[in-house]
Amino acid sequence: MSDILQIIDADGSKTGDAPDLDNQTLIQMFTAIVRTRAFDSRCMNLQRTGKIGFSVPNRGVEATSVGAAAALDTSKDWFAPHYRDFGMLFYNDVPPEAMFDNMFGNNDDSAVGRQMPVHFSFTEPLKWLSISSPLGTQIPQAVGISLASKKRGEDAVALTTFGDGSTSTLGFHSGMNFAGVMKAPTIFLCQNNQWAISCPGHKQTASESYAIKGEAYGVPGVKVDGNDVLAVYTAMTEAVAKARAGEGPTLIEAITFRLGGHSTSDDPTKYVPAEELEAAEANEPLKRFRAYLINEGVLTDESADAIEEQAAAEMLAGARAAEAKGRPVLGTIFTDVWQDQPAHLTQQMEYCIKHYSERDEAVDENGEFPL
Repeated sequence: MSDILQIIDADGSKTGDAPDLDNQTLIQMFTAIVRTRAFDSRCMNLQRTGKIGFSVPNRGVEATSVGAAAALDTSKDWFAPHYRDFGMLFYNDVPPEAMFDNMFGNNDDSAVGRQMPVHFSFTEPLKWLSISSPLGTQIPQAVGISLASKKRGEDAVALTTFGDGSTSTLGFHSGMNFAGVMKAPTIFLCQNNQWAISCPGHKQTASESYAIKGEAYGVPGVKVDGNDVLAVYTAMTEAVAKARAGEGPTLIEAITFRLGGHSTSDDPTKYVPAEELEAAEANEPLKRFRAYLINEGVLTDESADAIEEQAAAEMLAGARAAEAKGRPVLGTIFTDVWQDQPAHLTQQMEYCIKHYSERDEAVDENGEFPL
């Protein structure tokens, strides 16, 4: 279990056989990594200036998310992600404004302001299960989705992603065990970013790796350089092919490094040794993939700079558009529950609105009480 799949090294030089991808796909991968980093930066600025309450930094782990997303077929496959997978959304061209709608919890937010920021839920352009905060809950859900697809005779797989800390949860054990027994077409992608908040890997597990944990469940495990987008894509492509062929699940451990905090409420400099951060910065995925694409003649410095500039402008525009929208009104707490609202909920809604009205709470331009 010591071998780690790698195709591009930290300098952007090839160390293995690259997958046969056209230039358009390679640029799509690069653009998704760039957009993820630009979104991440914009969210950090918004949180630090008090405009949003929370975000989850993705800096350093983008290649794992993008490489995995590129291997799936969004017309039929399912994503059951965790909260550090922005790159999967950007690879599939989810509009930044829709993501910022969730960050602000505004009228157009798909969760109508009733979820934490970064807890995205989308049905288009991909089948994206709503992110939840409790660790590991998405893992058995992905197994159930993949088994349901299998029973219906659909040629679909489900990808579930999670951090190294989530391998200590009951959801990981239950999902892996069930998938192994049932030969579920599920792909388990562990984003080993070295730190479960402030808990380092050597305090998280006594196993020699996370990939090796699959053996206990009858699930093959693979280790891959998670900062190498092409290596992640290659490992994922092989796992997807096996799952579609009825050969069951795969556990992939993508070894990467979270360069920011666990969230915007966390300061990693308090627990991550400075030399580890310095080494991780030298190995980060965006610089690596950019160098590779320039070496291969897919991009030039000028075209790569243009993509980065466009991404920054795109995120600024998306954030401004989302910020300008109104907040969901009080009544949506009740009206979004049922297609035909029961009488008791109507009574509760009327009482709630009357209560706020009697307190002379501020109303919006439509005379509604914002949440």
